[in-house]
Amino acid sequence: MVTLVPLAGCAGQAPSALDPAGAGAQRVEGLWWLLFWISVVVFVEVMALLAWALIFRRGGRTRVRHSQPLRFVTIAGAGLPLVILVAVYGVSLRDLAALGTDPGRDAPTVEVTGHQWWWEVRYEGVAGATANEIHIPVGERVRVRLRTADVLHSFWVPQLMPKTDLIAGETRETWLHADRAGQYRGQCAEYCGLQHAHMALMVIAVPRPEFDARLARLAAPARAPSTDAERRGQQAFVQGTCAACHTVRGTGAQGRVGPDLSDVGSRWSIGAGAVPNDAGHLGGWIANPQTVKPGNQMPPQPVDAARLPDLIAYLRSLG
Repeated sequence: MVTLVPLAGCAGQAPSALDPAGAGAQRVEGLWWLLFWISVVVFVEVMALLAWALIFRRGGRTRVRHSQPLRFVTIAGAGLPLVILVAVYGVSLRDLAALGTDPGRDAPTVEVTGHQWWWEVRYEGVAGATANEIHIPVGERVRVRLRTADVLHSFWVPQLMPKTDLIAGETRETWLHADRAGQYRGQCAEYCGLQHAHMALMVIAVPRPEFDARLARLAAPARAPSTDAERRGQQAFVQGTCAACHTVRGTGAQGRVGPDLSDVGSRWSIGAGAVPNDAGHLGGWIANPQTVKPGNQMPPQPVDAARLPDLIAYLRSLG
């Protein structure tokens, strides 16, 4: 119990499987607490036996008859652990079966691809894509198909579901379900290179009408510029090096190397959780992303300083 005290100070805004917001995480929480209390009981029992041995057998005295040790070891050392292990195994099988159930043929489907080091997100039947954000309807199970474009990754949203590994050449499936609206941070849970720690994502649970509106926006062209600065920024984006790697729907930018930026202005972060999504950090990312997230595949951009504010204004307007 003492070890839990310092851990409590680390809670803050960190996602925890012990703060479940969906049916999947509730299964994990229940199993965790079961194992925890069994461990507490075993620890107390061992300490009690140790105290008994120190007190009553001190000085060579013994109060145990010769016929008792074998019976005691058989019951306490083999019988009880066997019962506990079988019970825990049965509960684990029950929970694994529940976590592995198909979400249903009519469930919305999200296709997530892991890259070094960001998440590509597409919705079945919708042409557009986004990055590092998954919107789901509250109270509904959502099927998630997982692939990797490079190395091994692991998809984990602690408050909603346990981990699912992304294996090269395979399509894995899991599902997400949120009982209440909110934002639930996820993370790559398998070391995948230099910026593994900056490969986060956000699952955003919203009412069904908002979810449907989100899909409609992903299927439509990106927001058109409405000011002179935004129009100049769009021109700089399309005519510069940005368009070689990134897509903005409805424009000449159709790059496939990096994330689709059609809604970048509304995203929760830049660089999959590396820095906040504001004008200052965005400008720094454009000028030299290697100082923000060393090792990522985006090189420094040769954007003229006079045009950088316009480019920032344009990207901030996309959402």
